[in-house]
Amino acid sequence: MRAVVQRVRDASVATDGEVVGRIGPGLLVYLGVETGDGEVEASYVADKIRHLRVFPDDKKPMNRDVVAWGGSILVVSALTMAGDARRGRRPSFEKAAAGDVAEPLYERVCVLLEASGVVVGRGRFGASMEVFSRNDGPVCVLLDSARVF
Repeated sequence: MRAVVQRVRDASVATDGEVVGRIGPGLLVYLGVETGDGEVEASYVADKIRHLRVFPDDKKPMNRDVVAWGGSILVVSALTMAGDARRGRRPSFEKAAAGDVAEPLYERVCVLLEASGVVVGRGRFGASMEVFSRNDGPVCVLLDSARVF
């Protein structure tokens, strides 16, 4: 499972002209599920996102997590997170999990985040979405449950 986590001032996601998820300050997460991912990977990624210290306090510019800072999280499913562009010019998505596997794991990450005390907004799984954000910093962090990076 892979994620791009961005610190944002605000973010929203729309499908067919309808806003389906919106947050104020917090984290925008693009989440991709890969073949072989399961509960262990969902728990790892949710825990990393929840406890990632990328918000300022009076001592350091990156010392607080999203809950301590009072932020929210918008999670957007992104098949392209499983893309591999090492060969050729068109990414391969061979590692992407099928929708019937990926959707429950995407939802599981959202539920785990909510259970940890975070307000979570969602995109619409499998839909074509427009994502709007005002990045803060910018701060962007890559996460991978296989710990590749």
